[in-house]
Amino acid sequence: MSAAVIEWSVVLTYFALTLWLGSRLGRDQRDLEDYFLAGRRTPWFAASLSIVGTETSTLTFVGVPAIAFTGDLGFLQVAAGYVLGRFLVAWWLVPAYFEGTISTAYELLAHRFGDPVRRFSSLVFLVSRVLADGVRLFATALVLQALLPMSLWLAILLVTGVTLSYTMRGGLRAVIWNDAVQLVVYAGGAGLAAWFLLRDLPGGWPAASGILAAAGKLRVFDFGWDWSRPYTFYAGLVGGAVLTMATHGTDQMFVQRILACRSARDARKAVVASGLIVFAQMVLFLFIGSLLFAFYEAFPPASPFASADQVFARFIATEMPPGLGGLVIAAVFAAAMSTLSSSMSSLASASTFDFRRARGPSGDGALRRSRTLTAAWAIALAGVAALARAWGSVLEAGLTITSITFGPVLGVFLLAVLGRRIRAGTVIGVMVVGLLGATGARLFTSLAWTWLTPLGAVVTMGLGWLLGRSETFEEETGRRNSASP
Repeated sequence: MSAAVIEWSVVLTYFALTLWLGSRLGRDQRDLEDYFLAGRRTPWFAASLSIVGTETSTLTFVGVPAIAFTGDLGFLQVAAGYVLGRFLVAWWLVPAYFEGTISTAYELLAHRFGDPVRRFSSLVFLVSRVLADGVRLFATALVLQALLPMSLWLAILLVTGVTLSYTMRGGLRAVIWNDAVQLVVYAGGAGLAAWFLLRDLPGGWPAASGILAAAGKLRVFDFGWDWSRPYTFYAGLVGGAVLTMATHGTDQMFVQRILACRSARDARKAVVASGLIVFAQMVLFLFIGSLLFAFYEAFPPASPFASADQVFARFIATEMPPGLGGLVIAAVFAAAMSTLSSSMSSLASASTFDFRRARGPSGDGALRRSRTLTAAWAIALAGVAALARAWGSVLEAGLTITSITFGPVLGVFLLAVLGRRIRAGTVIGVMVVGLLGATGARLFTSLAWTWLTPLGAVVTMGLGWLLGRSETFEEETGRRNSASP
């Protein structure tokens, strides 16, 4: 039996199990709360694994090893920021989501600032999420092209089609439990690849560590103040923490899992546990990237790599036994599908809840409409993936999009949590200024992407705070003047 047949057999078996699980979990759906929020009965550990599975896409699978392959272990400073950011989300933002019964992150803004702010914030989410996750889908297609004989379009359609099938059938419950399974699959696949790297390196880890130390690959901390470098201690810790507050605290894709938990206490545990798992995962993928550097120093590749993003994929395709290589290929699919399914579900839920003018259809009619929206967003994601070829490094392209757009949204959420009273038009205006500021910094300065989210958040929150005080002063002055004889 040929290697290609073995690998396709493993991958197709994984697809079949994924579709079966989605179908099983999609039973007994009665309303939109079942479809989009899993009935608000999700155990905290499942929500935590789903959060990790959602944020770990093929960008992580190929992009993080590429960072260590070309640089060092400095990305761990960003990962430490991710952990810090989750503690802030758990104790500051999560309780606000359980003060009432809400269905999306942006309903919280409607309660404080009105529906126009809710819709504008949700629109920012929709645009940024479809762009960032379209890039992730493109990254998956590139990897699959290197691993299996298929075209770019076939890879995009295959991943999108399978993911859409179980997401439409099973709703968020299927997404969450499939995420948990997929996390085990791709973490296991990555661990398996790391074991083969260590086994095949002459002299094992002792020899590899000598090569890496001599090349400066084992450095973790950089306390420099170069604002153009993303992986310094301050950029990583501050940028990673603020970015995580923005994504896990205001991004519907992650807040959807918080809202699916049984209580605020469970949601807090899910968020904090996910940070610890993600940090361990980043250690694993950076370790793989370092081992890949040592491996190709010992065994130079027959042809040079077009980009560092191809290094891990080539090792899987050329160095691992066919059957085990098939498991790692399934892990690549798992990493992609966990993010893609979450993206489809969150995009459809925000479209359904944040933009409907009236109650609309209920029961089966509402479910049919929501499934149609899920399919429409799947098509949009595939379209962005087809256009993402010229966007540079897949990891930094995806992170840069998110960093620009979610800083202003975080700034507005912080204003809401702090109880500021600001007019809806003013809130939207300061968000636009924050978006333009972060975009301008990206286009016209050398500021590293890790600083873009803090910049957008500070500009938006600072302007909102000042203008809110001005509006309050004007209102109080008006009331005093109208009360005077």
